[in-house]
Amino acid sequence: MSKLAVPPIIRRTITVDVPIDRAFRFFTESFSAWWPPEYRIGAVQPSEAVLEPRGGGRWFERAPDGTECGWGHVRVWQPPERLVLTWQITGEWRYDGDPDHASEVEIRFTAVGSGVTKVDLEHRLLERLVGGESVHDAVGGDAGWHAVLRRFARSATKPPGAV
Repeated sequence: MSKLAVPPIIRRTITVDVPIDRAFRFFTESFSAWWPPEYRIGAVQPSEAVLEPRGGGRWFERAPDGTECGWGHVRVWQPPERLVLTWQITGEWRYDGDPDHASEVEIRFTAVGSGVTKVDLEHRLLERLVGGESVHDAVGGDAGWHAVLRRFARSATKPPGAV
């Protein structure tokens, strides 16, 4: 029996009605404000999702008791145009610290008009993940990156202080 090949790339795009600088800042600095809280890998509902704003920074969730559960690292930090993250989460939804098993999530921000930004997300190297088929099916479907980007766009366009 041959092993099924994991499709290596997932691409999603959304347009956000905010300027490029605000889109990048909101995506990175307000990560916890828009990331779906049910999308976690730790045993406890996290109090926040964190994206450290620098190359080499961590990408993780933090529980109310302070315990942290890693998701990956910031590989490329180029505000306001580009961000590349490692995805070190297995098909069993556990952190895998082996960098040889990491996939990559690249997010590009492009100004496409006055106060409008196109956000392109590419999740690649899925074949490197342990259980990559499961990850591909989950993040490639409507409840995956598509839903995450829609949530980001809705949150980014709310007036400051709006709930």
